[in-house]
Amino acid sequence: MAAGGYGRYRAAIFAAMFVGYTLYYFNRKTFSFVMPAVMAEVPLGKDDLGLITSSQSAAYAISKFISGVLSDQMSARWLFSSGLLMVGLVNVVFSWSSTVMAFAGLWFLNGLAQGLGWPPCGKILRKWFEPSQFGTWWAILSTSMNLAGGLGPILAALVSMNYDWRKTLSFSGFTCMVVSFVCLVLIKNEPADVGLPNIEQGAKKGKKGSSSDNSTLTELLLSPYLWVLSTGYLVVFGVKTCCTDWGQLFLIQERGQSMLVGSSYMSALEIGGLVGSIAAGYLSDRAVAKVGLSSYGNPRHGLLLSMMAGMCVSMFLFRITVTGDSPKENHFWTVALQPLADLTGLKEHELWILTLGAVFGFSSYGPIALFGVIANESAPANLCGTSHAIVALMANVGGFLAGLPFSTIAKHYSWATAFWVAEVTCMASTVAFFLLRNIRTKMGRVSRKAD
Repeated sequence: MAAGGYGRYRAAIFAAMFVGYTLYYFNRKTFSFVMPAVMAEVPLGKDDLGLITSSQSAAYAISKFISGVLSDQMSARWLFSSGLLMVGLVNVVFSWSSTVMAFAGLWFLNGLAQGLGWPPCGKILRKWFEPSQFGTWWAILSTSMNLAGGLGPILAALVSMNYDWRKTLSFSGFTCMVVSFVCLVLIKNEPADVGLPNIEQGAKKGKKGSSSDNSTLTELLLSPYLWVLSTGYLVVFGVKTCCTDWGQLFLIQERGQSMLVGSSYMSALEIGGLVGSIAAGYLSDRAVAKVGLSSYGNPRHGLLLSMMAGMCVSMFLFRITVTGDSPKENHFWTVALQPLADLTGLKEHELWILTLGAVFGFSSYGPIALFGVIANESAPANLCGTSHAIVALMANVGGFLAGLPFSTIAKHYSWATAFWVAEVTCMASTVAFFLLRNIRTKMGRVSRKAD
């Protein structure tokens, strides 16, 4: 009976969080989705675009950090639902605006509201799911971002065929506001709220080196591994944001591709990311189950490094092989993709661009899921929320750098040069993480005997 109760509530709570966070992410990217239409109506330069996107990233970084720390002190369901309500309100007001400063100010407020989304999700997952399932369910929930990012450009393009970008943002904003009240009703903070016993957070396999529950914040901050994770997450998230925010403009403005190809690239990237997130969570959970966790190294590192290397390769091919003459050139990949092109009705170069987008999405969203899981499981139990808040803050610093600084490089040089900088940075981070993969990974206080 109890098991049935857990299953029923888990299904309702997870579904509410999945739908809710899908809307969080969709309304975080609505400006990117309708950017070409907005630029056709409102004169916006590259600096203006960078200012708007960076204002959101800066606010999101601050808000997500504070929310991560507060999530242990406040009701997670109220935090999640109120944030979604505010996101919807901001999008509606954004649709009424027409100036750069109004856009930047409102998108800053959107970023503040966006930060209230993920930390409560992490807390609720830990309360409702077994520790051995944590990585997999974390990864599945994170695919809500890929669903929103994959369907978002297509949905926005379809709506814009009949309505303008203002109606598109208004509709998505009102949808958020309605769903926020549904989430408030369905989400429960912990099993005890509905009369079920709370789930014991048992020791993981390979418990040697487990961090003490009474570690202090100072001990956590002095853990070198925290900053290795933070730096890696900063680079991966920043590079991913470069491609999701600017990849469409790069294809259209410098590579002569159509708007449909640009939107399809973004959709392929998010679909690949959906598969990559689930694969990263499931495969890394199997690695942990097989060898366990110890004080030095982490079984998830091998998969993490492989995916980071895949990011570098796919970015290199994206920058080098996609050109304005792509339809006329006869490369080996066009020959290989010809049967599939005949089957789908797409051109070979279009399939190649979609393939590169899917591979990059697979390779980038996997590490994003893994960095969050590792930050939680490597930290002492009393500071796992703070640990994730710190690495997430650094990730969003990367997101900020992917805004105005990245667009400034593109303005003074080219989009190709800006993507080359992102590519080299990702490669350097991958090599550094490989060299440091076997350092002590247990953060906080570790007993002398266990160490």
